[in-house]
Amino acid sequence: MEQEIRVIVSGGGTGGHIFPAVSIANAIKSKCPNAKILFVGALGRMEMQRVPDAGYEIVGLPVRGFIRPLWSPRNIGVALDFLKSKRMVRKTIREFAPDVVVGVGGYASAATLDAASAMGIPTLIQEQNSYAGVTNKHLAAKARKICVAYDGMERFFPAEKILNAGNPVRQNLIETTISREEAVLSLGLDPAKKTILLVGGSLGARTINESVLQHLDLVEHSGVQFVWQTGKYYSAAVVEQLKAHKPLPMLKVMDFISDMGAAYKAADLVISRAGASSVSEFCLIGKPVILVPSPNVAEDHQTKNALALVNKDAALYVKDAEAPATLLRLAIDTVNDAEQLAQLTANIKKLGKHNSADVIADEVLKLANKQ
Repeated sequence: MEQEIRVIVSGGGTGGHIFPAVSIANAIKSKCPNAKILFVGALGRMEMQRVPDAGYEIVGLPVRGFIRPLWSPRNIGVALDFLKSKRMVRKTIREFAPDVVVGVGGYASAATLDAASAMGIPTLIQEQNSYAGVTNKHLAAKARKICVAYDGMERFFPAEKILNAGNPVRQNLIETTISREEAVLSLGLDPAKKTILLVGGSLGARTINESVLQHLDLVEHSGVQFVWQTGKYYSAAVVEQLKAHKPLPMLKVMDFISDMGAAYKAADLVISRAGASSVSEFCLIGKPVILVPSPNVAEDHQTKNALALVNKDAALYVKDAEAPATLLRLAIDTVNDAEQLAQLTANIKKLGKHNSADVIADEVLKLANKQ
């Protein structure tokens, strides 16, 4: 009879943490169908919806990030919530009795992996970024294994614990069988024209949106068509501003794109933030991209993610502050340069790591002494 494995997967806050977490869980279930998997996330964060949507149970903790500056009096409440979360997760660990705990980053993973390590349960960290955050550097001391997605991570973690497994990505992105022509037609656009996809994450990116809104005349006369995910947070304001301009049939505006596999397939060039999961997706599907790193992230890790590609001529990069003035013109010039597109495609494909979720799942099973 196949042995049962019990795994806690903790973390979230953004799709960049949640997508790898779910991919790892799916790979574990594929290898061990009777595995019991429990997620631990942060109350009020997107994992509390996305994880159940993926078919997994999740426990929510009242954990949240520290407020800057760190000496803010409001951090007293943050610290108390962290201690409360550790007590709660200890109870969850005792009741669920996991063989191994996996942390993918995000507020909840700190409390969960701290507690698990103190209780003698083996832990594995999955670090998505090219620059490790403070939390994972702290947790690394007690982790048994650290799975990373970039070379040179010995700067942050003990070399003997590191495995470069890449970042797990959403399977539907690489499994889609739709053709480019079918994808473009599904968006109501012209397959004969070059297509630029602009995405700023599920909530949107103000800078990317402003880069379009400030240059609608350029959009109109570019000879290029655009698929623009504004993000739900900015959608109403964008629609209102577009009313002041004449209709732009070459501009497909959406608050959220549910089928990113088709959107990527339709695109000849992508404009995106530089979150670790997004970067890994571009590498696997071999998509030319202009990265506009968000400046509002810890340790400016998105810029470091972007430069890891730029330094290998595998992507283009525009600083957030410069994007409204320069991004759209650069994108139009690039999408019309067949030689540059081909070179970017070839170089970014070299960086893709396949089967990341399976490789990490194998490490989880080893730590659980079930393989």
